[in-house]
Amino acid sequence: MLTESTENYLKAILQLEADRPEGVSTSAIAQRLDAQPASVTGMMRKLAEREWVNYERYKGVSLTASGRKHALATVRRHRLWECFLVEKLGFGWDEVHELAEELEHVRSRELTDRLDLFLGQPQTDPHGDPIPDADGKYRKASKRGLLKDAAVGTQALIVGVVDSNDDFLRHLNALQIGLGTVLEVTERFPFDHSLSVVISSTKKQIQLSARAAQNLLWTSA
Repeated sequence: MLTESTENYLKAILQLEADRPEGVSTSAIAQRLDAQPASVTGMMRKLAEREWVNYERYKGVSLTASGRKHALATVRRHRLWECFLVEKLGFGWDEVHELAEELEHVRSRELTDRLDLFLGQPQTDPHGDPIPDADGKYRKASKRGLLKDAAVGTQALIVGVVDSNDDFLRHLNALQIGLGTVLEVTERFPFDHSLSVVISSTKKQIQLSARAAQNLLWTSA
């Protein structure tokens, strides 16, 4: 009964629910998947018939327990494949999302479990996003904040990105910033909210735009 399309919808609802605990609108789903509102409404009816979502027209959509299980399984496969592509095949972290979007629909539980073991059961993907385990559970992550909120003098260990857009990741590559990079925040500019930071490993000082700083996640170094 699962198809690529239904998995994409369930995964999109799961991701949107994080910021919309009261329920996800069909318009938000349409925007996330670049789909027509009428198509989204039709799919919601089908998913509700299969008891994968709770749906009532003009009210928010939410996942049922079984719908969440399928969505988490898709997320798990996607992030494991991203790890494989980066760690074993040498792809850059800005090159793997579209490939993993295709591979995530291979629904063999045995293949997924073997891939997980082969990779050493990673806890996060190449972008710092947590990988659910076989039961759909996440380990408790260390406290993370947005770099834009870090105080001057902070030694910030970069542990993730909010936006894994390929252009943003390539921008970070050009700045020599990746997961595990330690930055010292040396100055904050009130005019445009940009930051001056020093890369600890190279002592190189660079300026980060407000947009870049609000898309970087950090924890204490």
